[in-house]
Amino acid sequence: MRIGVPAASDAERLVAATPDTVAKLVALGYDVTVEAGAGERASLSDLDYEAAGATIGSAAEAWGADIVTAVEAPSSAQVALLGAGATLIAPLAPQANPALVEDLRAAHVTALALDAVPRLSRAQALDVLSTKSNVSGYRAVIEAAESYGGMFAGQVTAAGKTHPATVFVIGGGVAGLAAIGAAVSLGAQVRAFDVRPEAAEQIESMGATFVTAPEAQQEVSPDGYASPLTEEQQAAAMRLYAREAAGADVVITTALVRGTAPITLTTATVEAMRPGSVVVDLAASGGGNCEATVPGERIVTEGGVTVIGYTDLPGRMPRHTSQLVGTNIVNLLKLMTPGKDGALALDLEDDVIRGMTVAHGGDLLWPPPPITVSVAPAASPAATPATAAPTAGESAAQAAPASAAADAGSAPKPAPKVSGRTVATVASAIALGIALAFADAAFLAAFTVFVLAVVIGYYVISNVSHSLHTPLMSQTNAISGIILIGALLQLGSSDPVVTTLAFLAAAIASINVFGGFLVTYRMLGMFSKGA
Repeated sequence: MRIGVPAASDAERLVAATPDTVAKLVALGYDVTVEAGAGERASLSDLDYEAAGATIGSAAEAWGADIVTAVEAPSSAQVALLGAGATLIAPLAPQANPALVEDLRAAHVTALALDAVPRLSRAQALDVLSTKSNVSGYRAVIEAAESYGGMFAGQVTAAGKTHPATVFVIGGGVAGLAAIGAAVSLGAQVRAFDVRPEAAEQIESMGATFVTAPEAQQEVSPDGYASPLTEEQQAAAMRLYAREAAGADVVITTALVRGTAPITLTTATVEAMRPGSVVVDLAASGGGNCEATVPGERIVTEGGVTVIGYTDLPGRMPRHTSQLVGTNIVNLLKLMTPGKDGALALDLEDDVIRGMTVAHGGDLLWPPPPITVSVAPAASPAATPATAAPTAGESAAQAAPASAAADAGSAPKPAPKVSGRTVATVASAIALGIALAFADAAFLAAFTVFVLAVVIGYYVISNVSHSLHTPLMSQTNAISGIILIGALLQLGSSDPVVTTLAFLAAAIASINVFGGFLVTYRMLGMFSKGA
């Protein structure tokens, strides 16, 4: 089958495939046709695509392929270029564009919406929305740094000292965490808040300070979902936003709920911010979290606050965004090409594929059925034929006790099996007990110290955090050094058993010591700047 990669409109810089992802599509057995000039705005030349195994064609050839991958929804004219039975993979916003979905259904096109990927763990590699949110969060910090009149990191120079910028991030989702990571890496002091209490750990893991405000956070209901904010919680959250924004140099807002942006920064809050401060509204496409936001534009308020409402932040980093989006599409096609033979298989029994499919074979498949993730315990095995079914008028609950009693009486439980490991352990313990009974006092004292050392060492090491294992290696090197010295002293013994044990101890301790130094050296190299 042939995959077509058409060029996007003039307002879009992205492309649905890069030379790297084209090579992966070819490896899956597909032929790939890229519209001439499709990657130019992402600094990807036609020669690069040809070197990766693609052919360069016209727009009609790209849209007329068996499978078409695009980075934006097609126009009516482009839908007309799709062949009956073709597969379209693109962001379609099916909930907001019912007319487009109907056009695709009428054209007998199989349409998969990249912006409708179910929120399942195994679908994360296909999630284009998360990919773009990640890029948007990073780019928001770049835009803020360009508009802010100071440095993000504090400086200590002969001319004096400057303080680091204070960045306040509203929201701890994908975009918020990406913004936090970028701002922290630039040296800013980052504070963040999310109405979800469970986001605190993720925010702090990125190096930011989580603003604690229990009165402004959602409560988790018994079914595991967050309850809506009450009026009191909403008022507390707005007070928190106003307080933090007043002390921040940069505020980044990321709250977008199903395409709609709730207000988090009022006009009064923006007026109270310091002149020269910057607000980057990542929810501008949904109307904006800031009342002063003008979607698609950068404005400066009368109070000197810059408010950035760009809606094309992923497109401002077209090369890497195209690479990531292209990888999302490759992962989707890997899922749909189990034989790696260039033949697309649409498995509507798969929750991920079904959730993305909006039209197929002339049928409308949107909205998809809800995905049920069961948390109930596994069902008990089916009743055996000997178990009597409840009679008419008798409930299953009433029949259950009699059934269980019948099973208990007619089918005795098999005796538990004794494994060979258990037998070996018991036999070893008996042999060790006999040996110790005839051992002298000196051996018993040494053996007691050995056993205690093993037990204490095990419990000490097993309770050490994984992040501290590398520092712990220095202490284990010291212990191994003591073992090595003791082994070297025993190598001259006339007893061959002692000499053999001393040699093995010296060899193992040497491996531990030199291996530890090698690992430490490599880790130190990770923190040293290259020449």
